[in-house]
Amino acid sequence: MSDFSTVLTKVNDNYFPMIERQLTGNGIEMDEYSKSCVLNAISAINTVLDSKSIGWNDEKLDRSNITQTLIQIASLKLNAAASPREVYFQLRNMKVKGADNKDIWKKQIEMGIEGDGNDAILARFGRDVKKVGQFWLVREHDSFTYPQYTGFDVVAPTWTPTGKGNVIRVVYPILKVDGTVEYHIAERDDVIRNLVAHMNNQMMNETFGVCEDRYKATAEQRKEIAARKANVLQRASEKGLAALDDAELQVYMSPAWTEPQSRESMLIRKMRNNVVKKIPKDFGNFLIERSYQEASDEALREVKKEIAQHANQTVIDVEPLRPSPAPARSEEVEDLDDAHEPTTGSDQPENENESDQGPGF
Repeated sequence: MSDFSTVLTKVNDNYFPMIERQLTGNGIEMDEYSKSCVLNAISAINTVLDSKSIGWNDEKLDRSNITQTLIQIASLKLNAAASPREVYFQLRNMKVKGADNKDIWKKQIEMGIEGDGNDAILARFGRDVKKVGQFWLVREHDSFTYPQYTGFDVVAPTWTPTGKGNVIRVVYPILKVDGTVEYHIAERDDVIRNLVAHMNNQMMNETFGVCEDRYKATAEQRKEIAARKANVLQRASEKGLAALDDAELQVYMSPAWTEPQSRESMLIRKMRNNVVKKIPKDFGNFLIERSYQEASDEALREVKKEIAQHANQTVIDVEPLRPSPAPARSEEVEDLDDAHEPTTGSDQPENENESDQGPGF
């Protein structure tokens, strides 16, 4: 208990002033609920660190992103203590540059939004959304009819639950401020797009034996690696969700997708996210909008990590331009734009769960 009290004291003395300054500077008032969300986030992060026997002052812990993570929590008002959970935290091994410009591994806390966290954000920031209704989990043997639209008139869908079979679609009834009701639907089969994106991310450092390290690959080797990746993703796309049972494709998936005890919950989570993320939102503040994008967009997170890990690492030899005579007044001078090819990389998670799901603490 004393250790936990020490953590809370550190939050009050160090984190809260920084968070409040950031929010106030961006025109956001930190209310009591935001403070409660930050405290709950600290508790959840502390649990993750304890599970790995890491202290807050551990030299291996990268604390530079903790403040930013707590700012995201405060601005989005995501509650780690809610049930079901709205947000989760996990520990990743992150390669960074040390003082001597050598690669060192740091442990970094990463935040992800759970399905109910997306619902809370939709209810709070949804454009013209008055109320988010309880979502429907429509199963294989349920009776269901789709909504019908004629101009502004909508015939509501019908659903008779049986509780039998796998969930094949998710329906969100949304009450708008003008009194109208919208029905947003996600289908099970469409989750294949999420799976292909996940596999593409898992294969980020895959070389298929063409070379030892993709950063040292030649141009021809990079082309061959890209072609093999494309073939794997094309095969998965063509097989649909049957790809989950393909042993050759499973090696490019995390256990959360392949294990029977977690697969169904993963598919439901993806269907829910596919509905909620496409509904327009109005955050009214750039900091809140950026916090949402960084927390919900896995591709954006990966790009930022790669930039942080590999930016300015390649020395480019450039031959200095020789002075040339000034052009005549009648001639036009063209500007030369340098083309920069970004380098990429990835980090290694502490657990086997992918970054957009909630692993246990």
